[in-house]
Amino acid sequence: MNAMISYSTEVQQAIEGKKPIVALESTIISHGMPYPQNVETARIVEQIIRDNGAVPATIAIMDGKIKIGLSEEELELLGNTPGVSKVSRRDIGQVIATKKIGATTVAATMICAELAGIRVFATGGIGGVHRGAETTMDISADLEELSNTGVAVVCAGAKSILDIGLTLEYLETKGVPVIGYQTDVMPAFYTRSSSFDLTFRTDSAEELAKVLKAKWDLGIDGGAVIANPIPAQHALEESFINDIIAQAMTEAKENNISGKEVTPFLLGKVKELTKGSSLVANIELVKHNAKVGAELAVAYNKL
Repeated sequence: MNAMISYSTEVQQAIEGKKPIVALESTIISHGMPYPQNVETARIVEQIIRDNGAVPATIAIMDGKIKIGLSEEELELLGNTPGVSKVSRRDIGQVIATKKIGATTVAATMICAELAGIRVFATGGIGGVHRGAETTMDISADLEELSNTGVAVVCAGAKSILDIGLTLEYLETKGVPVIGYQTDVMPAFYTRSSSFDLTFRTDSAEELAKVLKAKWDLGIDGGAVIANPIPAQHALEESFINDIIAQAMTEAKENNISGKEVTPFLLGKVKELTKGSSLVANIELVKHNAKVGAELAVAYNKL
């Protein structure tokens, strides 16, 4: 297995020095944002993590290896190469064996982070149960991974293109804690709130670290969702974004878009229909999640 995992010098030194590390996904670079904003954001996010006392580990698959931590050149290659594979759990073996460039989703990043011994992962938003899933059965592999893999995912809730209520029901069935960070309600990616209350809230990274340590020390499998709302000054108005999403969903259905192509299509369409304001919100929430992720990693590392 070690022959298939490669660490950047920065991450290797952090592991040897027992420093806090924050995992970062790479589909947000290859599929979530246009170039050059994707690479610029990736670099800014990594620096935010460093500025808050932790070490960033952006994860991707290149040259037949899982890369834990990317160089400047590798970030550029990932963000500016057409046809990068979007890698979830089912795709990891194939992309490694064929030596394609693969960008890891939330699910795949969790797997790779756990292999590397990294407990904290910061991203934009998790996947979930898609609207209309009662007939399409379209449910993100992220949810199943959260029930199996011991990594805490700091995110701005579930992407608002999803059915947030059913997503929370699924996570509850799987025993995945959804913890509001300085919030009592589930954030909805572009907006700070939704109509769904959360059962647990914490207001400090230190308490959050203690909750996670207690869970894992007891041998309770699986991860946790740390629901961290987008900063108020960058949030979009709820009714506005919901109308946009409804229009985007209609266009996706008319164009017979399904499976793993749905999310990038919807996010792209939302960006178009919001005249770019959703991209600004997306970038800002990722930066905020990186800061909180670093604070959590530092607090957990002290325990």
